[in-house]
Amino acid sequence: MSFLHRFGERRWLAGFGWATLVANILLVLSGGAVRLSGSGLGCPTWPQCQSGSLVPRGELSIHKAIEFGNRSLTGVLTVIAIMTFISAWQSHRRELRQLAFWLAMFIPVQAVIGGISVRTHLNPWVVSLHLISSMVIIALAVVYIVRIDRPLPRPSVIRWAQFGAAFVVLYLGTVVTGAGPHAGDAGRDATKYRNGFSPLETAQLHTDFVFLLVGLTLALVVTKRSRAVIALLATEVFNATIGFIQYFSHLPVVLVGIHMLGAALVAAASTWVLLDEPTVSD
Repeated sequence: MSFLHRFGERRWLAGFGWATLVANILLVLSGGAVRLSGSGLGCPTWPQCQSGSLVPRGELSIHKAIEFGNRSLTGVLTVIAIMTFISAWQSHRRELRQLAFWLAMFIPVQAVIGGISVRTHLNPWVVSLHLISSMVIIALAVVYIVRIDRPLPRPSVIRWAQFGAAFVVLYLGTVVTGAGPHAGDAGRDATKYRNGFSPLETAQLHTDFVFLLVGLTLALVVTKRSRAVIALLATEVFNATIGFIQYFSHLPVVLVGIHMLGAALVAAASTWVLLDEPTVSD
């Protein structure tokens, strides 16, 4: 008898699904800590931390510790992904097996993107892709959690619109960061390693899409006042507020980190709304 049947199938499926979601949100925070502390090249090569060693050697600086700690989370994510896949496999549910497979496959993909960002000396476009890949995993984890209990619905056009707008907002947020002062490595002149765009203009474009996203969410509040929609609106308002405060206070690292947490929550909540049970108005 499998451990799923011995201890309750849904408990294990949901437990590992939530573990996947939480672990990847923590990875976003960990990656943010690397960038905001200037530790992006604390381990100057990849897949090794230093030439000839997978772990830091010599004096352990704060930058080495932060970057190596972030890389070490990949091992935790791998264990969780394996357990998620095993539980999905033992459930004999094809759709959960497929979702768990893709959740597992995104981990090495993301690790490779992280390695490329190091080898390209924190190219802002590669770093942006690294963060967005985390957001995709977060969204996929929410799909997995929802699918445990019920079939996935056919979302309405407006829900697809809010989901698409959410990911445009998230990507533009990475572009704003790439135009700003946080280079990701304390030893570098940030102005020489940015994407070349105006921080003011990119921030304005990002804000425009935030207003579009909030408008679409308000339309959903009118037509479907569900817990998912209310949670999304609350998350958007919270993160938009943090975004405005951080911009006008010259991007203090603590607020930028909180803003990144909010971005991860927006990715999760937007996916929840996309997959929310339809109503007659949908």
